[in-house]
Amino acid sequence: MAAITSTATLSFHSPNPIKTLPSFSLSNIPLSISKPNLTSFTNLSLSIPASKSNNANSPPNRYSRFSCNCISTATPSTNYEFSDSSSEVELRLSLVGLDVQSSKDIFVDADGTSLVVQVQHSGSRITLIETNKMFEKIRTAETIWFIDDDQLVISMKKQDPDLKWPDIVESWESLTAGSMQLLKGASIFLVGDSTEINQKVARELAVGLGYTPLDTQELLETFAKQTIDSWVLAEGSDSVAEAECAILESISSHVRAVVSTLGGKQGAARKADKWQHLYAGFTVWLSPTEALDEDSAKEEARMNVKDRSVAYSNADVVVKLQGWDSDHAKSVAQASLSALKQLILSDKKLPGKKSLYIRLGCRGDWPNIKPPGWDPSNEAESNSEYMADPML
Repeated sequence: MAAITSTATLSFHSPNPIKTLPSFSLSNIPLSISKPNLTSFTNLSLSIPASKSNNANSPPNRYSRFSCNCISTATPSTNYEFSDSSSEVELRLSLVGLDVQSSKDIFVDADGTSLVVQVQHSGSRITLIETNKMFEKIRTAETIWFIDDDQLVISMKKQDPDLKWPDIVESWESLTAGSMQLLKGASIFLVGDSTEINQKVARELAVGLGYTPLDTQELLETFAKQTIDSWVLAEGSDSVAEAECAILESISSHVRAVVSTLGGKQGAARKADKWQHLYAGFTVWLSPTEALDEDSAKEEARMNVKDRSVAYSNADVVVKLQGWDSDHAKSVAQASLSALKQLILSDKKLPGKKSLYIRLGCRGDWPNIKPPGWDPSNEAESNSEYMADPML
């Protein structure tokens, strides 16, 4: 088994209703900007191949350049039906009342994860559906469309036939449904300097995924019969961090849980030597930023990962937050799921490797898992990696 490369995935969230940027990978960074109301908004200019039609009157394929504002949820002016038949997805849009005379009145632009469908009506174009973020990628060249009675039928080949699409667009509903097949029961840990942010986003994720919500602050205060603040005053932040580390150890074998951790100096995740049990699940770093655009956010993220001076940089996913408003917790949760989806699709064995890591005892040897009986003090053994199938 090849060594696992630790690749963080970055999202950028802003309370500004015009600017939010979810989901880009540090190794291959695709960017989008999303609103906190769970839609995505971006200005983009790109060259795309025009979609193929099986209608003989349709123009030949060509590359067309366009600029548009794209909304990541479907914005149809008519009803649509969606189905997934393993290797392809099918979208049916109603044409009732639009007086479509021929295929020349239909305009379909599909590329990667973007789809725009318009109809010529009364001298102007009506948008039936527009999204810059379909649930996943399609094979653009194999897109076909045709008119079936009073419906426009668009058939698109999925780039990943094994991935089941809950809907045509990536939305909160489709992400929560689709993430279940990707996570395979692996838990999620929310880390970062704000306990409140970790808690609120974790609750949204737990509700959406149907996972068990676990709050280390609540567990610690129940155990100690005192608040975290009074504990810190009495015994210091290191004592609290040690106790939280013990809590994390006790819940590291749990599946289908979303765990919110303590923020600040008293949090175990703030300390690099306390990550042994956090590696048992997928970790999301909710990181405040003053970046105003995606380029600044990318550079900041690169520096975070390169510097490694902050223990949070061990996280699988980074979500950059420009300010905070608890009303937007769900949009941050959505950005987190989108980034996790992107990460897992880049290596579908990750959930299985997390499971293997747990079964071998959460020894701190993530991401390069060592054989059973591995002793971290043995330098010779530290250079080998366990070759067992993580799915066994």
